[in-house]
Amino acid sequence: MAKATLLILKLLMILICAGWITLWILKPTQLWTKKWHTAEDSARTTVFGYYGLNFVVYTFPVIALAAIGFVYLDLQSRESRRRQARRSPSVLSNPLVVNSYLGVLSALEILAVSLFFLYLAWTFYVHISNDFEKMVPAKSLKSYSTISNAGKKMTPAESLKLNTRQFKFLRVATRFGLLAEACLALLLLPVLRGMALFRFVGVQFEASVRYHVWLGTAMIFFATFHGVSTLIVWGIKDRIQDEMGKWQKTGRIYLAGEIALVTGLVIWITSLPPIRRKRFEIFYYTHHLYIVFLLFFLFHGGDRHFYMVFGGVFLFGLDKLLRIIQSRPQTCILSARVFPCKAIELVVAKDPGLKYAPTSIIFMKIPSISRFQWHSFSITSSSNIDDNTMSVIIKCGGWWTNSLSDIIHAELDSGSNQMKCIPIAIEGPYGPASLDFLSYDSLLLVAGGVGITPFLSILQEITSTQSSIRYRFPRRIELIYIMKNSQDICLLNPILHLLQNQSAEQWHLKLKVFVTQEEECGATIRDLLNGFCQVQVVNFASKCSSYAANGLENLLWMAAMAGLSSVMFLVFLSSLNHAFLPSQDKSSKEKSPSWVADILLICSFIIAILCSTIVAIVLRWRKLRREIPPVSQKEGKAKEGLMDTRGTALEEHEIHFGGRPNFQDVFSKFPKETGGSHIGVLVCGPETMKESVASICSQTSQCCNMGNDQKRKSNFSFHSLNFTL
Repeated sequence: MAKATLLILKLLMILICAGWITLWILKPTQLWTKKWHTAEDSARTTVFGYYGLNFVVYTFPVIALAAIGFVYLDLQSRESRRRQARRSPSVLSNPLVVNSYLGVLSALEILAVSLFFLYLAWTFYVHISNDFEKMVPAKSLKSYSTISNAGKKMTPAESLKLNTRQFKFLRVATRFGLLAEACLALLLLPVLRGMALFRFVGVQFEASVRYHVWLGTAMIFFATFHGVSTLIVWGIKDRIQDEMGKWQKTGRIYLAGEIALVTGLVIWITSLPPIRRKRFEIFYYTHHLYIVFLLFFLFHGGDRHFYMVFGGVFLFGLDKLLRIIQSRPQTCILSARVFPCKAIELVVAKDPGLKYAPTSIIFMKIPSISRFQWHSFSITSSSNIDDNTMSVIIKCGGWWTNSLSDIIHAELDSGSNQMKCIPIAIEGPYGPASLDFLSYDSLLLVAGGVGITPFLSILQEITSTQSSIRYRFPRRIELIYIMKNSQDICLLNPILHLLQNQSAEQWHLKLKVFVTQEEECGATIRDLLNGFCQVQVVNFASKCSSYAANGLENLLWMAAMAGLSSVMFLVFLSSLNHAFLPSQDKSSKEKSPSWVADILLICSFIIAILCSTIVAIVLRWRKLRREIPPVSQKEGKAKEGLMDTRGTALEEHEIHFGGRPNFQDVFSKFPKETGGSHIGVLVCGPETMKESVASICSQTSQCCNMGNDQKRKSNFSFHSLNFTL
């Protein structure tokens, strides 16, 4: 029964998605234009009016996909608890192109990008063809404004007195604006967290952010060409001063478009890697100008064009408010462990019922450092082992992390016995919908620097579920850890017991450490662990908060909120339009300024989202009233030493100084050592390292020699893990 329901839901999502895509493909055609005008005229006499038709056709399919998708994920997670089969590697998801500018691209990603650009070319060609067909032959008119019928409103091209070449150039510029609109329709979907649509296809939030970057760059390019080309035409006709400041009653509001373009350029420029990495605060705060951008885009394009992009905007607004509610009330830091390598492990309280998958990330805000900044970190603990706490490891490098380090060290250096209480707000955890990406015969884990953190949770998860019959995890795992300095080995502290105590009957873990900036010193893994794994611990007071991190609401609850919000929006939109635009016939609507309909849309959206927020707040506080108080730890300071390392298990692990690993050699030997045919390759660290591994992974997947007498294909499935944006 569950399988049949999952199949029905999957088919329904495919049909909705296919219908929405078909709508975009047909929209530029004359056939669609004629049919749509007829449908709008018929809808004006209904209770919902033409705006209801636009919302249902253009916007609601995206919201419906989110709601149905949440139900599908909920049923899928319940089904996966009953059984789990081995994962078959997908050819389409493996690396196909590895480029220093584009990164690692799979065949599926290249196909999707190619189809999207094909659509852009199609819609541009159809629009331009239709525009040029409607042109009056140049031999019959000297310009496009020499003749105007009495009482007929002139078009912008007619009012500017453009010749044939200028008119064509202006139409090309106008149609580039529609290409920017298509990019904007998808722009916000990759950065949804709780309402994430990409979870349905197994793409996590931190990985889909690059799609947001690609779409944003394309949108700014098209919008800039659209705006600059229009300015050029105005300049040729010496009309820049007359046209730029126009806030016309109906039609395109040029001033709003100029404000939106300038705002978009500021957002894009400050998000470039040099600024984002070195001046994160500038990037973070200017990115919130998206509110200004969307507002003036609505005034520039009008409500009909805005409905095309409103699906992503609607889900993003709902997602944002639900995340704000989820991060309230604040919890507190229970303890901190200070490592020698300028890294800190924070332990925070969580509800015992909160479960999360390995590689999950959380967003953290510490108001005592910044009241507005959120930073993402990978969870290093396992919810199957730690019922009441979860932990993250933070490598200090920027202003925010250094400020946190200063607070921790100030407590360590203080002579006071009264520990400070540090409130902290948490969003998440956000993680994979299933553990299929771990169900390989063998795993090859490649970590660089602080990129080891996702693998700490993976290894602890595998340990905690070895006795479970529900999950089938790999029996052989090799962890390659690349670090600049040997003291970074202290980040392995959470899995020391796994390195020392292994049962060959259940699973086997082998560690290979590569120290790139130090020469051979004769030290062993045991020597480095003994030398660098001593940490200082401070247990903080927890009196400032009686709450623990609760995580996201369940998937069915999210589906209900998406559906409820959309229905309320349509009801409020219909009511406000009938109140302020009583007559919906075409002639009367033209008497009202076009921006009135835009304001009513904004008001309806705000009211619907606020009503949904009130419902969410009530349900949230009812849940918190039943919450178990967080675990409190004894306040104070301590020094934590290394576990007993006298066993022989550490001797089989390897350490290499003065260079990076030869991945070609690693990939050729690994299948022979493990004997598995389906091998998962998980990589987390610098982009250059990911590209190297992806390139060799793609080459080696073709064929590996598994013996002297026979050849057997070994399938390497590449997975890139990220936790920084």
